[in-house]
Amino acid sequence: MLTTTTRRLAFLALVPAALFGVLMLASPASAALTSTQTLEQQVVGYTNYQRKAAGCGTPLRVDARLVRAARGHSAHMARTARFSHTGLNGSTFGARAKYHGYAAPLSENIAWGQPTAAKAIHAWLASPGHRRNLLNCNAKAVGVGVVYNARGQAYYTQVFGWR
Repeated sequence: MLTTTTRRLAFLALVPAALFGVLMLASPASAALTSTQTLEQQVVGYTNYQRKAAGCGTPLRVDARLVRAARGHSAHMARTARFSHTGLNGSTFGARAKYHGYAAPLSENIAWGQPTAAKAIHAWLASPGHRRNLLNCNAKAVGVGVVYNARGQAYYTQVFGWR
């Protein structure tokens, strides 16, 4: 049972936020979400692990330009609730990568609703086309973008590059 002092302090803490319209209550589901940066790093790590197991010699390096392209596409999908390789204004993964300054895009994987990076990788490995992209030893660079929609569902984009 809360003491009178504890209740007053809790009330006083809420008053300024409520007055300025910034009161945000986290649901239990959103409080448990993994940071997008952590998920992105895990996707890269799991990808390189799978590629090594498949015989690819050199791990993929993370390219900031591909990361920007991937995050932008994930944000577009999360905002519009559209799960598609086609992006804003009909853009392709290649056009998005080039827009961000990466001249040699190779392929793209997308996933939606996977609660962990490991489950996103598993889903890609279970799909022949996505598996081919992930295990293509000709790829040299990768960018991963993960964005949550308003309901706490993750949208993943993984963009591969030749250089």
